[in-house]
Amino acid sequence: MPPGSIRDLEDAIGYSFRSPDWLRQALTHRSHTEEVPSAGGELANEQMEFLGDAILGFVVSEALVERFPDYREGRLSKLKAHLVSAAHLHPVAERLEIGRFLLLGKGEEQSGGRAKKALLVNTLEALVAAVYQDGGMAPARQFVRRWILDSVDWAQPPSADFKTELQEILQERRAAPPRYQVVSERGPEHQKLFTIELRIGGEQFARAEGQTKKAAEQAAAEIALKRLRESEIEHRNRKTS
Repeated sequence: MPPGSIRDLEDAIGYSFRSPDWLRQALTHRSHTEEVPSAGGELANEQMEFLGDAILGFVVSEALVERFPDYREGRLSKLKAHLVSAAHLHPVAERLEIGRFLLLGKGEEQSGGRAKKALLVNTLEALVAAVYQDGGMAPARQFVRRWILDSVDWAQPPSADFKTELQEILQERRAAPPRYQVVSERGPEHQKLFTIELRIGGEQFARAEGQTKKAAEQAAAEIALKRLRESEIEHRNRKTS
């Protein structure tokens, strides 16, 4: 990466790296290390993405507990789920123009990798880890609060939209769209409990309950997203083993 590009990104995020290697690793996609001969022994950003996800979750949890000391755990968890979701993080990655700075292999470049939502969100998480590795928790916390939390309208706290996030991820992967089906409905009219089954490409992917069909669908989509992320991590681990 040209030094000017590093300075441009440092200016954008408001942090100067003492060791630019952390920033370079955060921006390095696996395709670059596998396809570009000059990459040598460079490391991809997957472990940094893992670390950044944990740091992001901690800082968001910390901020929510500070702002809403009377909220129960369930409500805090829903708020956190939205604030660390791709739906919330993707616009941040776009504002920082992270796609401009990515180090990609030729195949990923040609397939539009610089604009892929999942790739941009993963890199944003890796960037959080890079700031942490370089400067510690204080600048990492400042980065998360400035870029990921300051834009939140706390007067109307957001709620997670797992259905939309799942739909977008499946579209990006060119997979079949999710199908939701009510498989049971029980309880009195004023206190119904719905069970929803979610299928992807004919395969049962998740099942969840809720007091409304919408709530059950959201819960099923959340389970499906978790399964997709876990399978992606397992796939990466198999490739590196």
